[in-house]
Amino acid sequence: MSSPQKPDLLPAPVIVTGHANADFDCLAAIIAAGKLYPGATLIFPGSQEKNLRHFFIQSATYMFNFRNFKEIDPASVQQLVLVDTRQRSRVPHIEAVFDNPGLVIHCYDHHPDTDEDVAAALSVVKNWGSTTGILMDAIMEKDLPLTPDEATILGLGIYEDTGSFTFASTTEHDLAAAAWLRARGMDVGVIADLMTRELSSEQITIMSQLIETAQTHDINGIEVVIAEATSDQYIGDFALLVHKFLDMENLRVLFAIGLMNDRVHLVARSRTPDVDVGKICSALGGGGHPYAASASIKNMTLTQVREELFGLLYAQINPQIHARQLMSKPAVSIEDNATMRRAEEIMTRYGLKALPVVAKGGRRCVGVIEHDIMDKAINHGLGDVSVSEYMMRDPAVITPDTDLYAVMEVILGRRQRLAPVAEDGKLVGVVTRTDLVNTLVKEPSRIPESLLPERKKDRNVAGLLRERLPKKLQALLKQAGELGQQTGHAVYVVGGFVRDLLLKHPNFDVDLVVEGDGVAYAAELARIYGGRYKSHPKFKTAVVILPDGQRVDVATARLEYYEYPAALPTVELSSIKMDLYRRDFTVNALALHLSPERFGDLVDFFGAQRDIKDRVLRVLHSLSFVEDPTRIVRAIRFSERFGFRIGGQTDRLIKNAVRHSFFHKLSGSRVMHELRLIFEEKTPLSCLRRMQDYKLLAAIHPLLALTPSKEAVLLEVENVINWYRLLYIEPQPQVWMLYFLGLCTGLDPEQFAIIARRLNFSKRQAAEMVALRQQIRDTAQGIFNWEYHKGPPSELYFLLEPMPLEGALYLMARNPREPLQKYVSLHLTTLRHKRVEVTGNDLKALGVEAGPRYADILRRVVGAAIDGLAVCRAEQLELARRLAKGEPVADFLARQPGGDRCQLPMESGEMEEKRPPAAGGDDPPRTPSTGGCV
Repeated sequence: MSSPQKPDLLPAPVIVTGHANADFDCLAAIIAAGKLYPGATLIFPGSQEKNLRHFFIQSATYMFNFRNFKEIDPASVQQLVLVDTRQRSRVPHIEAVFDNPGLVIHCYDHHPDTDEDVAAALSVVKNWGSTTGILMDAIMEKDLPLTPDEATILGLGIYEDTGSFTFASTTEHDLAAAAWLRARGMDVGVIADLMTRELSSEQITIMSQLIETAQTHDINGIEVVIAEATSDQYIGDFALLVHKFLDMENLRVLFAIGLMNDRVHLVARSRTPDVDVGKICSALGGGGHPYAASASIKNMTLTQVREELFGLLYAQINPQIHARQLMSKPAVSIEDNATMRRAEEIMTRYGLKALPVVAKGGRRCVGVIEHDIMDKAINHGLGDVSVSEYMMRDPAVITPDTDLYAVMEVILGRRQRLAPVAEDGKLVGVVTRTDLVNTLVKEPSRIPESLLPERKKDRNVAGLLRERLPKKLQALLKQAGELGQQTGHAVYVVGGFVRDLLLKHPNFDVDLVVEGDGVAYAAELARIYGGRYKSHPKFKTAVVILPDGQRVDVATARLEYYEYPAALPTVELSSIKMDLYRRDFTVNALALHLSPERFGDLVDFFGAQRDIKDRVLRVLHSLSFVEDPTRIVRAIRFSERFGFRIGGQTDRLIKNAVRHSFFHKLSGSRVMHELRLIFEEKTPLSCLRRMQDYKLLAAIHPLLALTPSKEAVLLEVENVINWYRLLYIEPQPQVWMLYFLGLCTGLDPEQFAIIARRLNFSKRQAAEMVALRQQIRDTAQGIFNWEYHKGPPSELYFLLEPMPLEGALYLMARNPREPLQKYVSLHLTTLRHKRVEVTGNDLKALGVEAGPRYADILRRVVGAAIDGLAVCRAEQLELARRLAKGEPVADFLARQPGGDRCQLPMESGEMEEKRPPAAGGDDPPRTPSTGGCV
């Protein structure tokens, strides 16, 4: 019995609906079901197809009894009619009704069975071209009356899902239904208008990308075309564009991958029974039938979708390989009586997401324990509980002769993290999801050459190397390639060097990757050039330092796995493709062949050239920021440096990583290193603003969050640095220090100490920075007093002379009023460069004994020189003599040019004391801009 109706909600005993992101077939099927269930409430599930939405809003809402589910009392629903789907996960908009007691479900569908299909009292499932055609069969049998408008909408559903009767899935039943509807007024002109829509400029752009990126792959004898497109916003009718492209190129099988905003959309079409696109899209969380299907994928990057798609295609199309060719052996396993904490140790050591569990003392597989379950158990204090308590029992176990499709059914269909491989009842290996899906990426040697996808011929950029590199560097790269050929190893130059070559940015930092022993290669390269090298065996890397000082980084092609979020990587041998796959962004995952026969061939597995052309920054995989959160700062740094935008999905992954506090796990040293790199960019302030937008500064520490006052100071820091650079004088300041001081503006000593600890400053570093902040404060007050007293230039010199250049520049930025900036500018450009011609040897000749008097006399001579009272050596020497003999100097100085305008700092008591007006309270006097804080 239904519960009492909730206030303001409508009762709906019978509702009809279809799958989310509905197409015309789904809409038409809902309306058709409404004819078979009089009085039912029709619920439209929503759609991303622009034309469908507009058509529905403008027409269907006025013609039929459609309601928003939010208007319905869920508890009042007694019967649910599902059309064009049977999967509960595809109708999230009505999730609330499934728990109603006694709910009766009727289903009408033309898609294949899945494990998610709901249990239905009536299930009408036929392998016809459209669901509307199935419902029309019942309408025709009952000879129900239809208006011409109804006939047109129902016909539209049939026409769309059969491709206007061109799809191989079309049956005679679809044609018969269309004929019956035509006899009742179906307007084929309206249908033609809706099926042949003009393309918008955005859609034309997407179509151009599909044409440009389309590649044909021979997969076990079947030609499959894969095309890609990207856009920062959702482009409507992506499926229509795919269908048009299919027709234009007369293709048999097409998979179109579109990265739009923060998710990947996959639309697939097949005109051959050899490729069931419905099964492939279902494995990726979507659905459809064998000839037309789609999926919307939120938590994977475009690269990951492409690689998983390849895995699924090779698994489904005439699979020629078996589990024994895929499995990892011997299997890393754990006994059922071991603890969860022991499972964590093993998974961390090997970078595993799951472990097969074997019976104690044997090799019989009794379960699988997954990383997520283990992690949650430990977090709940269950680390000492045996894995048998929480493992998945009775897992599907395969044999070495199990074919690839069956393996896919276990891992993708049943969502089992890994498939244990047993022979004679004993565990001999495992096939993981990684083994299955990313075989082409991670283990290319296990797939016969005939199975590898065809790729377009690599672009050769040897001409760019000749055009943009010094001849000396060109010779080094050629020598590096020849050495690799002699030792039998492929050698590549990788990363930022290649990226900047394509961007026309000067970058002569050479990073080499060797598909072999990188350390041994570095030793030989150093020997050839007469240089030296330093190796890092743990990371299998080395640095070669050539006689001219040129540094060459050499790495072994490697796979890195991270023991926990934000950990440093553990390194294992791998191939160039996996070495590139471990990198942060697609634009950095580039390599150039250096071997003589392929010198200059560009290696681009992940679409870096396209992203460089589109000026967009994308990560390679969805866990990138979890494994290494410093990549977030790098993303901001690169995007600002190159004027790139951060892709929609990468943007979402950044926000997700910040929200889950992965940045908190980073050591202070790593954070400070990334901050220093930000501060040394050409536009640090814009980088900091982006970090603030992502709440990243507060994630490092709340005290570092950007406030309007901090931003004003940082803007002045930027202005002062740019001004100083234009002077072209030495020395150059440590720019990072100024920006760091600006970021700590307004912090009291205790708060600054907290930041110093968070960023892992040494005691000495923290003490020096605290002292500098105090020195800046004291100097600002001293200049205020000097200005009030109208003191001579020498006083200003002696105030500023002890301060480091960074402190003087920050003083200008922190006190942007014109007089103070003018005084510091005078010191930096003029006063600090004054030199006296009297030395300690002169004082010794005058009979002055070594000691503190030397410094006192020289200080007073310097002051007189700066004030214009002792300009030449003779005058300076005479002043030194008088001071050495203790004679009065006032009359001598008064006779010098400028003596009536400037005063030498007097001995104590020689000048009447003057005091500036006191500031309010107990604080020292403040300049208008300092506010009393650095």
